[in-house]
Amino acid sequence: MSINTSKIIDGVLECSVIGGFSRIGYEVRSRTANWTPLTSYDLSGKTVVVTGPTSGLGRSVAFHLRRLNAHLILVARNQNKLDALISELQDISSTATVDGVIADMGDIESVKTASLQISQLCSELYALIHNAGSLLTERQENGSGIEVTVASHVVGPFVMTSQLIPLLKSGQGRVVTVSSGGMYAARLPHLQQGESLELPEKNYSGSRQYAVAKRAQVTLNEMWVEKEPSVAFYAMHPGWADTPGVQEAMPKFRSVTKNILRTQEQGADTIVWLVAEPDVSASNGSFWCDRSPRSIHRLPTTKRSDTESARTALWTWCESHLQ
Repeated sequence: MSINTSKIIDGVLECSVIGGFSRIGYEVRSRTANWTPLTSYDLSGKTVVVTGPTSGLGRSVAFHLRRLNAHLILVARNQNKLDALISELQDISSTATVDGVIADMGDIESVKTASLQISQLCSELYALIHNAGSLLTERQENGSGIEVTVASHVVGPFVMTSQLIPLLKSGQGRVVTVSSGGMYAARLPHLQQGESLELPEKNYSGSRQYAVAKRAQVTLNEMWVEKEPSVAFYAMHPGWADTPGVQEAMPKFRSVTKNILRTQEQGADTIVWLVAEPDVSASNGSFWCDRSPRSIHRLPTTKRSDTESARTALWTWCESHLQ
């Protein structure tokens, strides 16, 4: 199939949420664009950090990267689950080590400690994958009083990235942030005008809070490039994948879409590809789905909210948690 025909098909799928986000989009795009098999890559000698690796997309990513011979540093909350995963991964290959670090990405002090431990496990870092997070049904706060979804998806990753920048520079590395197509419906809050990333208790919605946090992620992904141009930053959304998070937090959605949900391996494909592909064919700071760059806006309301002052206020707020 010609490149132009493939692009036309991709564009048609992109215009359709169901076509673009479901298993249909993955299966059509992977065939028509003749994707390079992930098994053709080799990450021998490369160190990759993966947060949230014990289930869902993170688990699939860890297994893919292990088969590509990467040295893995896995960051998880539960010691027993982490130990079990490391044991499984070590059975696959003996060409590289698998290390584990315990941390809750929603606990800022825990993230700082984990970042220090990571720096003691490697001298340079090829990739940092921000996959950990939560989608809650009821509002919760961490020990610092930050809503947990925002803490684990926005603040925690910002702190870890900030602390691992020296290792990423040394490894000519890249940061891959796993976002969500749900962010397309969320505008960027104007913190400089008194708005907040954190929804109040009285009108809390777990899915809406998740979307706001994911909007912040893709905005920060673009902003990191301005701050650290020697490191590559990519955000992506995996489409609708049948993960434990979806099963637990969105049972009605899953019951309606279960026949067209992507497998976890399909959802993880672009994450692994963005790590393994040496020559990513789009600008630094780009947003991806199914191995192609995408716009971060689909609605005029979200685009209008994405102002320079709102971005600056978001960055300043995140930086305040580094102290």
